[in-house]
Amino acid sequence: MNAKIDLSQTYLKTKRLILRPWQEDDVEDFYEYARVEGVGEMAGWLHHQNIEESQMILKTFIEERKTLAIVYQENNKVIGSIGLEYCHDDLDSSFDNLKGREIGYVLNKDYWGKGIMSEAVACVIDYCFKELQFDFLCCGYFLENSRSKRVNEKMGFTFYKNVIHRTRYGVDKKTVLNVLYNNSE
Repeated sequence: MNAKIDLSQTYLKTKRLILRPWQEDDVEDFYEYARVEGVGEMAGWLHHQNIEESQMILKTFIEERKTLAIVYQENNKVIGSIGLEYCHDDLDSSFDNLKGREIGYVLNKDYWGKGIMSEAVACVIDYCFKELQFDFLCCGYFLENSRSKRVNEKMGFTFYKNVIHRTRYGVDKKTVLNVLYNNSE
């Protein structure tokens, strides 16, 4: 179910974005959006309290090689991240022999409502299905996160089930888990 991946050499480009591996010198841009209350919380983590916290997490991104920086080409600024996490434990045994991952993302609040995340997610879906030969992707969002719900809908994800997800800050939240199958075969 959880396909092996290494995104450390992955560079993807869209009309407005470059998706690339994180670099240590991205820390200022990362902290700029990660410190804003409400941004991380919509993705299941608390906003960052200081740049040292962002540095520590950035180091993890680089080491784990499963998360890409989203760079806005117009200003060459890192404005978010998109990653391929291990799939939810809530998937049933029908997924055991399928190759896939859970897609997760976060975006600088200044760039919300501009279709940027849909553009990034579409690019990663295309890469996962065509290059990595994934059978499926899953994506979850908290019930109150209407923006992430809209991205899921625009990308063609379909409802799988409602679950309770424990956030990284220990709060149980109602979550919608969706699935997108690779139909290109």
